[in-house]
Amino acid sequence: MATLPALPEDVVDLTDSSLYINRELSWLDFNARVLALAARSDIPLLERCRFLAIFTRNLDEFFMVRVAGIQDAIDAGRPPSARDLMPRERVLEQVNATTRDLLAEQYRILRDEVTGALEDSGIFIVPFAELPSRALSALRRRFEREIEPVLTPLAVGPGLPFPYISPLSLNLGVVVSDPDSGDSRFARVKMPPGPRFLETSAGWVLIEEIIEGHLDRVFPGMAIDGTALFRVTRDADFSISDEADDLLGAVEAQLRRRRFGEVVRLEVEVGVPERILRELSSALDVSERDIFAMPRPLDLTALFQLANLDRPELRYRPWEPRTQARLRGDSRTPLDIFDAIRRKDILVHHPYDDFMTSVAEFVEQAGEDPDVLAIKHTLYRTSGDTPIVPALVRAAEQGKQVVCLVEVQARFDEERNIRWAKALERAGVHVVYGPPSLKTHAKLALVMRREGDRVRRYVHIGTGNYHPTTARLYTDVGLFTCDDEVTQDVADLFNFLTGFSRPPRYRQVLVAPAHIRDGLITEIRRVVEGHTPEQPGLVEIKVNGLIDGPIIEELYRASQAGVQVELLVRGICGLRPGIPGVSDNIRVTSVVGRFLEHARIFAFTVGEMTRYWIGSADVMERNLDHRVELVTPILDRVAETEVRAALDLMRGDTALAWQLGSDGLWVRVDDPGRDGSSSNSQDALMDRAALRSRSSHRG
Repeated sequence: MATLPALPEDVVDLTDSSLYINRELSWLDFNARVLALAARSDIPLLERCRFLAIFTRNLDEFFMVRVAGIQDAIDAGRPPSARDLMPRERVLEQVNATTRDLLAEQYRILRDEVTGALEDSGIFIVPFAELPSRALSALRRRFEREIEPVLTPLAVGPGLPFPYISPLSLNLGVVVSDPDSGDSRFARVKMPPGPRFLETSAGWVLIEEIIEGHLDRVFPGMAIDGTALFRVTRDADFSISDEADDLLGAVEAQLRRRRFGEVVRLEVEVGVPERILRELSSALDVSERDIFAMPRPLDLTALFQLANLDRPELRYRPWEPRTQARLRGDSRTPLDIFDAIRRKDILVHHPYDDFMTSVAEFVEQAGEDPDVLAIKHTLYRTSGDTPIVPALVRAAEQGKQVVCLVEVQARFDEERNIRWAKALERAGVHVVYGPPSLKTHAKLALVMRREGDRVRRYVHIGTGNYHPTTARLYTDVGLFTCDDEVTQDVADLFNFLTGFSRPPRYRQVLVAPAHIRDGLITEIRRVVEGHTPEQPGLVEIKVNGLIDGPIIEELYRASQAGVQVELLVRGICGLRPGIPGVSDNIRVTSVVGRFLEHARIFAFTVGEMTRYWIGSADVMERNLDHRVELVTPILDRVAETEVRAALDLMRGDTALAWQLGSDGLWVRVDDPGRDGSSSNSQDALMDRAALRSRSSHRG
């Protein structure tokens, strides 16, 4: 590894905490950028509803994991460990203050902008109290037939303990009294599963308001003295001991405990009666700091339902991913994907390139091909409509050796992955779970195929999960190659994870937790050492999060050496750009738009030569030290061209881009060109894929 010259003593200490941004506060800034999309009038109306819902879903997970982690660390008395060294109590104070400001803005957007626009488009959200009598009569019948039978009111009193409140469920707190005795009780009514909005002749009505309007049926003969909606968020994080003998059983046990995690947030509606608030805060053991009062409707993930209405004129223009030109067969000559890969490496960029005709096709053809001897695959997240798992099952049933490394600790997908793992095992697939202390996050599919007198390996290495649904919503890149050294490296990694041996020495790829950080630092230092005015150096990194201290230090040193550093960071960024003498050559851009930017790309340029890498790892301690990750070089010139085009379009984005200042504040670029138009990188990549598809058809 190259060694940088010693820095003069008067140079700024690059470990100084003031040079780093707090991770939690940076994440809230990312969610604020998501929320800003809901405020943009140039975005289709139902998509604005979707972004309001995404903002809530993101915040729920943030509290379940990150805020819960802060509270646990405070309770345990652990000092701050992040580079910014912000005391955890102060972090929690700022998180709460910022969250309240963001929630106020979310409801302002809904109230002042989105609701009126929905009405102008004929979509009415009608309060139950304002429904005309005809609609009320129809709802009464529907309540009696469909809703009332599944309601279970639970009162609190002698012999009736406070009920268990499941995480993120929506509940109605009710104060009920007996008109004869005057006896008063608190009761909870949990909202039933299913759609939150019910359609009536007058418009859409929230189910909680329908139930609230029929409490005379739920508590017959009783007086209703007060009601309030509430929702509870619980600690959902857990870890598995390195000594766990049965990883699957340990995860299942932790999942059962997760339902009963400590309460980290209580959401109540504004104007909650004091009696209800007192009952809740006492029974759930929450402090005033952890109580968030919001207007109705609580839990704006309900807006996903409206966002999915069949109103195409109120949604993004439809996009159908295109089949990558190299992977297009015809009626006379069906695609032989292995032949295509043998001719040249193939890079796919989802959702612009179709997941089904590339990644899924690769696994499906491997499963059916009689010359394929073995398939090895990682599975971190997938969905019920995945073609991957059925293809692996069919391959195993045909006598092929099939190994699937299932990560049963993938947060919030643990139960689904456990079900997949058991189904695969029943089909004869060799299922491996990996070491308890490391999540296997690498995205790998390896195929061994008999060809003449040799066995050739083929691999797919990706940045995203093998998940057909998110492949239409997330931007990810993937490489198909049969390069001998890259495929041998992937085979060695699988053997290391499934067998018992020392970590191998890799020829081309970088693997975490052993090599990725050192490999990236080596590349940064190579650029620094080769940088001259005549042959300027350039470091480009596109990731979801950049928070790793040692790599941030190297980027600061590169900037001090005059190297231009371009960072495309979707979410968390702990680096401060633009600090004189430290990071004045660093620019940090975040592109937040229709598709969730998810690809991890690294490019290191000296003069006319650039080395490109893609893989599964973000520049975060958890990825580099606590996960199995793999990053591969791009060795094909055409594939390099595709990566280059994507980076250039994103760096030039003026429609979806935000830039980070040295003060830690993000500012929307919003810089139309001379013709008054903005450059939208995601639209441009869709247009590019469509143009390539038309050109190849004409050819």
